[in-house]
Amino acid sequence: MNRENQEVIDLHKVIDDIDKIGDENWKTSLNERKKKELEFHDRDRDLNHIDVDGDGVGDIDALQDTVSGDTFEKFYGNRKYYSINARSVSYANEWIKREGNGNIFLDFACGNGNNSRVAAESGALLSLGFDISSVSIKNARRLAKEEGLTNTRYFQADAEDTKLPDSCIDRIVCSGMLHHLDLSYALPELRRILKPGGKILAIEALDYNPLIKLYRMLTPDMRTEWEKAHILDLKDVEFAKRFFNVENIKNCDDCLIKYNCAGDCPLINHELTNDYFKPNKSRCKVRIEFNKDYFMYLAKKLK
Repeated sequence: MNRENQEVIDLHKVIDDIDKIGDENWKTSLNERKKKELEFHDRDRDLNHIDVDGDGVGDIDALQDTVSGDTFEKFYGNRKYYSINARSVSYANEWIKREGNGNIFLDFACGNGNNSRVAAESGALLSLGFDISSVSIKNARRLAKEEGLTNTRYFQADAEDTKLPDSCIDRIVCSGMLHHLDLSYALPELRRILKPGGKILAIEALDYNPLIKLYRMLTPDMRTEWEKAHILDLKDVEFAKRFFNVENIKNCDDCLIKYNCAGDCPLINHELTNDYFKPNKSRCKVRIEFNKDYFMYLAKKLK
């Protein structure tokens, strides 16, 4: 038996033990902050996966017709904003496809498991996903099964104490999750489970982005009390450098929308042009057009 297969077997055994804890027993170990996050996201993921048109996938447009307009705007109105943004950026999926192949991959706080399924489809040796929400885990397992994926494994866990072994993961993606966590626990945990030479892709909005700050102020019901008070800033980036080699990020100083790129452009520039400071013109054009639409959306909200 080769080393890679033994690693997979060993991880399955560990996760078997984690699964034995059970949902109700596991909940009692959480502090009040985490219990509120759990309640909030169970509700979110449950409603978001109502299969309105019968295709096996939740439909955000059709969902709007199943709940009151006020309820939808309070809890789900941001989904259309994020879906528009996602269409303008393929970087994360491309990174996962490239880095997941042949590796043990972890979708850190996986939600419904989108990133882990991309990794599995791209040839990951084992594609793991965990989340605080048992509803999310059920959704992720169902979707992976429907796609016929046999190299995935999902389990319920605390992102600040995963109970995974030391140095067991090759590649990790944290997508829009770190601002939900206490970084003094989450970052050491990420470092502990990451193998030497492993890589992490973290996708987060940052506090210096005025549009994000304005949007968060206008939509308080879409997030928990902890999330309202916590958005990552440059101090958090500096803190992360205690645990990881973080790429030096420089803003596109001459760009009209430089404060709404959340620091991601330089990394994507490097990926597309092999130069941190040389923008990709096609992507910049898409971002600018998106921001025009987003300004119009905010203007309507402020009326």
